Amino acid sequence: MDFHVIETIDQIVAAHRSGTTTPADTVARTFARIRGHGDPAVFISLRDEAEAVAEARALATRDAATLPLYGVPVAIKDNIDVAGLPTTAACPAFAYTPTRDATAVAKLRAAGAIVIGKTNLDQFATGLVGVRSPYGIPKNPVHADLVPGGSSSGSAVAVAAGLVPLALGTDTAGSGRVPAMLNNIVGLKPSVGMISTAGVVPACRTLDCVSIFALTTDDAVTALSVMAGPDAADPFSRNHPLGAVGGLPKGLRIGVPRTEQLVFFGDRASEAGYQAAHERLVRLGATTVEIDLEPFYETARLLYEGPWVAERYLVIRDLLASDPDAIHPVTREITLAGARPTAADAFAAFYRLEALRAVARTTFAGIDALLLPTAPTAYTTAQVLADPITLNSRLGTYTNFVNLLDLCGIAVPAAMRDDSIPFGVTLLAPAGHDAALAAIARVFHADTQLAVGANALPQPPLRAHTARQDGIAIAVVGAHLSGMPLNGELTALGATLAETTATAPDYKLYALAGTTPPKPGLLRVEAGGGAAIALEIYMMSAAAFGTFVAAIPPPLGIGSIRLADGRLVKGFLVEPAALSGARDISHYGGWRAFTTAQATASG
Repeated sequence: MDFHVIETIDQIVAAHRSGTTTPADTVARTFARIRGHGDPAVFISLRDEAEAVAEARALATRDAATLPLYGVPVAIKDNIDVAGLPTTAACPAFAYTPTRDATAVAKLRAAGAIVIGKTNLDQFATGLVGVRSPYGIPKNPVHADLVPGGSSSGSAVAVAAGLVPLALGTDTAGSGRVPAMLNNIVGLKPSVGMISTAGVVPACRTLDCVSIFALTTDDAVTALSVMAGPDAADPFSRNHPLGAVGGLPKGLRIGVPRTEQLVFFGDRASEAGYQAAHERLVRLGATTVEIDLEPFYETARLLYEGPWVAERYLVIRDLLASDPDAIHPVTREITLAGARPTAADAFAAFYRLEALRAVARTTFAGIDALLLPTAPTAYTTAQVLADPITLNSRLGTYTNFVNLLDLCGIAVPAAMRDDSIPFGVTLLAPAGHDAALAAIARVFHADTQLAVGANALPQPPLRAHTARQDGIAIAVVGAHLSGMPLNGELTALGATLAETTATAPDYKLYALAGTTPPKPGLLRVEAGGGAAIALEIYMMSAAAFGTFVAAIPPPLGIGSIRLADGRLVKGFLVEPAALSGARDISHYGGWRAFTTAQATASG
């Protein structure tokens, strides 16, 4: 059995609906992968396998078409209740066994998901490092020396390692974003209150969010759409309808901090990764706007230096009084500070926060999203154990202020550094803009062409039905692909990347002779007699489409291209007469793969 195959939610659901495999088989394979992975620190508890398989088998009595998570295995952070499994918050002395699921878990089950087990965390969700647990330190599957990130350490590792395609975390100060970066996966932190926290052990109850770890933005959005909605059992829940997720909006404005305000603690590789991410968004058509980050930094300081740490103290003050040694020493030190602020301190901080929120609203009035490093650097487990508080604090540089300012965010991979350490960025926007952020994130992540998770497997194509429907779609296969020499001809006309996909297996791709820059030609052949050729689909206005088509030189032209899912879109085709001297490169599966192979051979 191959324990290293990563499957996305979309792929699993499609396989179940088609009958290629069954939910019961998928669940059994998940337990086998967990055993094969061999890291006991990832999960604190697992369900009985036979019980989980039986639950998966029972899905056959339901209408698969109505279940967006039909048979999808999911892992749950162990500060979120799952009926019948202990909730420990990584503290055995605190543990209890709930009789009902947290609202978020109940909604996942209703959508067809199968809970596999409860994952490890920094005790009481206090930490961004993943090393503060009596249940061990989950090994980072991307880079074994690195911390796994926290506090949602086990959930992030479970997804990155390919054990499950979906896991829930929580996020108060970055616990759903920092582990995503360190494990090369997507971490979606929704608007505060968008997902009910009923059945979640609080960290800071007024700020806590249930967060989502997945391999792709599309998968994370599927899970969010299932769980979102107000809940009578959670007085902090709010109605933030998700809305449709599409492609990049026209006139996209991205905020970036002043250069002197960016902090990387001397990490040049992370600094270069952020600059490259900035440049990628510009290449995709965004305009960047410089913003002042100091008010955001000041807000971050309120989280642990202000009265909000008292919320953490409230959760465990009885345990602190009766059995302080049951609490991790670093967690205990941080939490005890919550006993000190006075009511006057609290109100002074509330007043200052409202002033800072007003500044943030003004900042976001001029931009669609703010682009930041998810974390300024990465640390090894040995480094963090030697300096647990300072290095943890550094990892929260760009995350601690987010919930205080009532922002939503999504962390996505941006680069794999030369030292094999993943680097990621986070997009932020005001509460309620979750769909707009996802639209940017999904296109950005696809454009990186990074492998997903830890097992070096390629990203799947962007989900077709979430692409923008306004304007005209045009498919490109060669020099107009993102990052290629002529892509600027598209972006200059306002075209935005909507999805990556492939043709039906009815085409051949040729490297044309004597073209500058080098170009391919796509030729339609007998149905099934060719290959599936990778392409990108851009959306552009009718006026821009006309301008673009008028400038296309022969022997290329625009015709209808059939996609792998049967749709027809306009795109580049070549005249058969122009193939004299051309080289058939169809077996490469696309122009990008061909040019990469050529560069490798010549280098």
